[in-house]
Amino acid sequence: MSIFIEHADLVSEEFAALVTAHTLFCDALSPPESCHRLPIAELASNNITVWQASSDQQVVGMGALKELSPTDGEVKSMHTLEETRGLGIGRRILEVIMDEAKSRNYSALWLETGSHSDFASARKMYAACGFVETEPFGEYELDPHSVFMTLKLEDREET
Repeated sequence: MSIFIEHADLVSEEFAALVTAHTLFCDALSPPESCHRLPIAELASNNITVWQASSDQQVVGMGALKELSPTDGEVKSMHTLEETRGLGIGRRILEVIMDEAKSRNYSALWLETGSHSDFASARKMYAACGFVETEPFGEYELDPHSVFMTLKLEDREET
């Protein structure tokens, strides 16, 4: 399977369908007050860069980098279509995000993901990329439905 990663086309129907799939996935696993996913309108913010992964002309994954400060970024809206999970698409998107964060001279990346077992493979991928669990950051609060992770970019070895 050939995967192509590029800046997301936020106005395409295919990308909107992927965001809808992400929304349904997250909303089914956590109560509304614990869902921190972003709708398309927020993904279009000036401080967020969004990528999409495509295979055979189909959008199969997405991920975003939100600037928290001049030195910190947050990984947002990571999602791959269910039928393409386990193929390394999420990791490829995450590597693009980490590379962009390093090019911006960020010292750390942060993320919030779900604690439900359906998020276990995502948490495993993040850990394999060097992320470690941490306390809530920014405006997040301690929540049994959330796991918070961080990656100190200056500690990241080049792969």
